Amino acid sequence: MSTFEKVIIIDAKGHLLGRLASIVAKQILSGQRIVIVRAEALNVSGSFFRNKIKYHDYLRKRMVVNPARGPFHFRAPSKILYKTIRGMIPHKTSRGAAALGRLKIFEGIPPPYDKQKRMVVPDALRVLRLKPGRKYTTISRLSKEVGWKYEEVVKKLEEKRKAKSQAFYERKKELAKIRTQALKSKGGELQNIQQKISTFGL
Repeated sequence: MSTFEKVIIIDAKGHLLGRLASIVAKQILSGQRIVIVRAEALNVSGSFFRNKIKYHDYLRKRMVVNPARGPFHFRAPSKILYKTIRGMIPHKTSRGAAALGRLKIFEGIPPPYDKQKRMVVPDALRVLRLKPGRKYTTISRLSKEVGWKYEEVVKKLEEKRKAKSQAFYERKKELAKIRTQALKSKGGELQNIQQKISTFGL
């Protein structure tokens, strides 16, 4: 991600939470707009039991005088990632607030991002950064355990999206096949037309 794009869409599936957060934090501070989709498929290193204990310890932290004022403990995967990124930037300054304004995070892949090109961040991929055999946790399972209620809803919407994408891909393949057949059958006629066009220097 060295060059600037208008908007970068990152598919978070299979990425490590902390590594992705640090890379994204640096990019949004430098002015890049980023959209992260499938936040529920992020991974955290360490066993599920260990991470659950750590999260419950975090949930116990509260303001004794007036708990309504915070700290607020988010349960949704997108909010967990958001808070991790927020902790890596000076969010109380105008520069940090502007950087957070350049970031969007979603569970699943909502429109219009389902029809746009998505990318991965190799420096944050679990298969490349975590030693084989090491334990890891998927953040959707952790979120569900601590009170996130929308895992099934997101799963259902994702199944619908995948079915729709598969149908689109099959239709695209069929059209490409028909096009190649048409070019083969009309190859001679097209060659003559192409020669005529080339005489005009096109």
